[in-house]
Amino acid sequence: MKNYCKISLLILSACLLFRAPIAAQSLPQADIDLIERLITEKMAKDEIPGLSIAIVKDGKLAWANGYGFADLENFVPAKTSTVYRTASIGKSITATAIMQLVEGGQLDLNAPIQQYCPAFPAKQWPITTRQLLNHTSGIRHYGGPDGDRELVSKVHYEDVVTPLQIFKEDSLLFEPGSRYQYSTYGYNVLGCVLEGASGQTFATYLQEHLFRPAGMSATQVDDPYRIVKNRARGYQKAADGALLNSEYVDMSNKVPAGGFITTVSDLAHFAIAFMDAQLVSADTRELMLTPQKTSSGETIAYGYGWGLFPDEKWYGQREAFHGGGTPQVSGVLYLLPDVQFGVVILMNLEGVNERVSLAAKIAKEVLDLE
Repeated sequence: MKNYCKISLLILSACLLFRAPIAAQSLPQADIDLIERLITEKMAKDEIPGLSIAIVKDGKLAWANGYGFADLENFVPAKTSTVYRTASIGKSITATAIMQLVEGGQLDLNAPIQQYCPAFPAKQWPITTRQLLNHTSGIRHYGGPDGDRELVSKVHYEDVVTPLQIFKEDSLLFEPGSRYQYSTYGYNVLGCVLEGASGQTFATYLQEHLFRPAGMSATQVDDPYRIVKNRARGYQKAADGALLNSEYVDMSNKVPAGGFITTVSDLAHFAIAFMDAQLVSADTRELMLTPQKTSSGETIAYGYGWGLFPDEKWYGQREAFHGGGTPQVSGVLYLLPDVQFGVVILMNLEGVNERVSLAAKIAKEVLDLE
């Protein structure tokens, strides 16, 4: 118990003392003080070792900073340049890349996916890229007899097609289009679709058409064997509340669904480029941010690669977001697209809840929403 209390005090002290140097700042100090209060409260409450945050305001990177420790064992402070896993925030990236191909006429959203990804066998009903994007494909999420091993896979794959063998022979859960069910594996298939439509490997396409144009210099496929400068260590909570190192997991079984590493600054640049129609057109951006419907007309809380709140607005503002949670990380990318505002938060503790609500509170304070 004594060691646990010491760690708690250490993290709280880190929130207050270890603040990375800020490269640029255009937020008023009063706003920064409010943000730091919210962050400090969250880190202390949930025992978060390290947290990095970036704020986009008026379509520009307004402020970014790091708090606490990227590595507790070696007392390495978290910074804006600290590299974390994206987890499922990567789905927004993959969806954007797919929609670039749609805009370029290389990909038909309504064509059977085997036209681009013959490695995925035909099922009792056809599946389209549109249904993969909005999680209505019927392809399962983690589960089955090897569900636990799928979630914490330690197998290393060299490409995005081979991991399809994990689930490609399984039956669909329902007729595509008829229901919504979140599926990491559906986004795995999107990686294969992208390669077939573009004629490039998944990693090469994203580097050339998304990361480089958006200025995401630190973002790459998460290779656990590669030496990556500023990579954060990850942590988990034991049943008794003790802080432990995260279990080793190789993310190569789900790269298109979230197997990237990045920084808060890079995700802020992605948010800026996405909202400013630099990566896809304004019309395509709006399509991606439109709540989708099932074949029966039921509205779902998801667009193409973005979580949404149909029929709700945050103090009059439309919200879009994607969370990410996997061993080593919890994070959120949160947008108010109509005012080109965004919050990026990445933390090196898995299982942190209420990430979207934290980002929304920050938005309310910075924009003085009433």
